[in-house]
Order: sequence, then structure tokens, then C-alpha cells
Amino acid sequence: MKKYLIIGNGVAGTTAAQEIRKHDTQGQITMVSQENLPFYSRIKLPDFVAGLSDTDGLVIRKAQWYKDQQIDLKTGTEIVEIDHPAKSARDNNGNLYPYDSLLIASGSVSFIPPVEGSDKGNVFALRSYEDARQLEGAATSARNAVVIGGGLLGLEAAHALIKKGLQVVVVEFFDRLLPRQMDNNGALLLKKMLEAQGFEFRLDAKTRQVTGEDRVTGVELESGEVLPADLVLFSTGVRSNLALPGKLDLETDRGVIVNARMETGMDGVWAAGDVAQFDGMNFCIWPEAQEQGRVAGANMAGAHEEFQAIVPSNRLKVAGIDLGSAGEIDPNDELEKDLEQSDTLYRKLVKKDGRVIGCIMLGDTSGFNEVVKTISGK
Repeated sequence: MKKYLIIGNGVAGTTAAQEIRKHDTQGQITMVSQENLPFYSRIKLPDFVAGLSDTDGLVIRKAQWYKDQQIDLKTGTEIVEIDHPAKSARDNNGNLYPYDSLLIASGSVSFIPPVEGSDKGNVFALRSYEDARQLEGAATSARNAVVIGGGLLGLEAAHALIKKGLQVVVVEFFDRLLPRQMDNNGALLLKKMLEAQGFEFRLDAKTRQVTGEDRVTGVELESGEVLPADLVLFSTGVRSNLALPGKLDLETDRGVIVNARMETGMDGVWAAGDVAQFDGMNFCIWPEAQEQGRVAGANMAGAHEEFQAIVPSNRLKVAGIDLGSAGEIDPNDELEKDLEQSDTLYRKLVKKDGRVIGCIMLGDTSGFNEVVKTISGK
């Protein structure tokens, strides 16, 4: 009986486990995660902070699913050492996990820029369920919050804090919101729509320091303005979690270098999801992690699958506003485009040589999946 060890229970690790079971009905699958919950939705963490979802509402795969798939899930457990020549891993409690095939799907961690005072009390990031619990607790007694980062998670977290009754200012380094998903005109419309919901923004702004003694009292910008705050949330992106791969001496860049089969340079070791880098790319987005997990799991079980780089895309609601973005967004309007725009709508198809290569949809995302397929050439 083949033994599979998967480190991480996010979308990549969970999809890999499911795929292994499809190809190998008898193999022993063990998943180890530092998280205290089974596979859950990080996208819904702001809903938890806002009180719109409880813990059970976050969980995607309940305990019964793991039993049905004959997967041994170890939560609240950290792998601290891997002896690959012996094909064995050790956790923080001294337990050993023998394996034949190993998948590293340890995901990513929040990136906190080196801002003075970022280590003060009531300064948070939002990446895990535990982060959400702490943020929700602090928000209960807070009045003023500053969210540093105007990306997708930053805006959703700011919306959650506004729903809890806080005055919220979002500070964004770039001169527009969602710089990876929106062009200038679309971002301007989104800003107006969010301001109507109580958002306040400082764009093209850089944080100088977090002020206060032991606990935060404000955020000082490079402009000299000091924003009052008894709660600060950094939403400034994520980085691959390379703590464990570093101990294995795997080749890394922004992530663990993998080939199209999700194999690392070490025989019998795969990597997938936010921790992996393929063909120089590491988007750290759900669709990429899911497909990489599928390919890795199939190949670990003896199949011959290859990962095809996907078109980066996002489709979700930002503060209740439908948003979709994929491919080339042409932020400076240099390419051919089809445009539909109103006070509550912005739909842009970006074209090159008559072919659709990207899109932005704000306020109405109907047809988004079909457009993404067109962009992908499917």
C-alpha cells in the first residue's frame, strides 16, 4: 500500500488528496495542517469578521468527507522536520509520518512591509481563521480602523469593519484601487460606489509608521497626515510559505520551482498551490492552486498529467458589488476595446488583433466565464 503525505489542507492539498483517491482507492493518505479547521474558505473570512458567517459556515469539507475519502487529517499540527532519504516527516509533537510520495502544499503567508510600529497591539493581518477570530474580537471594542492595502481582501475586510460600526480609512500605495484587477476608469467608478457605502480612501499614499505606545493609536502617512486608529489591518499581499521547503533544500525563487507535472527537483516530492512556482509564475490565486493540486495528485498516484498555465482571473463581490477581471486589463487604455459604462456599470473587453485577451466587469459579471474561456482559447 502506497503512503501519501500532504502538508497543507488548502485548496491545492485538498484537491490533490481527492485526485489521489480517484486513482488509488487503497493508498494511505495523510494530510497535516497547522490550521485548526478542515478545508475552509479564506474568501469568507471577512464575513466571519462582520458576523455574517459562523465557523461552521466557513468550512467547505466537513469531517465526514475525510472519512468517506479515507483521508487521515491531522489539524493543529506542524511538520517541523523532513528526512527525505528515510522518507519520513516529524511533527511538533514528535510523531513520525512515513511516506512514499510527499506533496508540499503549505500555501502562503501574509506579507507585512517593514513599517515602524507594525508590531504594536491591535495590528493585524487577515489570512487564517485564527487571524479572523482575533480581528473580530478587537473590532468589537474599536471605533476607528485603518486598512493598509486597497486590494480585494483589503476592501472586503474594510467592508466587514464598516458593517461592525467602525469608521474605516483604506490607504493604498497605488493611485487606484485594485491595481491588479482594474484600470483607471473602472477603479474610479468603484471608488465612488464604495464611498457611497461609507468607505474613506487615501490613494497614492505611503505609510510612514504606526503610532502609539504598546497599542496602536494612529497611522502616520508620508504626507504627514496622521489617521486616528485603534485598529490597523495590513492587507499588503501574500508570499509563498517557504519555511518548510527551505529545510529540504529545494530550489526556490518566489516559490518552490516545479515542472509541468508539479514535480520539484527532488525525486518523490511535489509542490502545488501558493507555495509553488511554475514557468516563472506564482499568482497565488484559487483557480491556479486548484488545478495544480489536481495535476500533482494525479501524478503522485501514477498518472501523467501536465499543468497548463491559466489565465489569471477573479470573480467575486467587493462590498456587495459584482466584479470580474481576467487576462490583460490594459490599465492605460492603449489597446482596442469594447466598452459599456454607466454610473453603476463598467464592462470592458480588451482586444488585440480582433481577439479578446482580457476583460473587466464591474456591476454586472454575466457572461464572465464564457469570456474567460475565450481568452484562454478554449
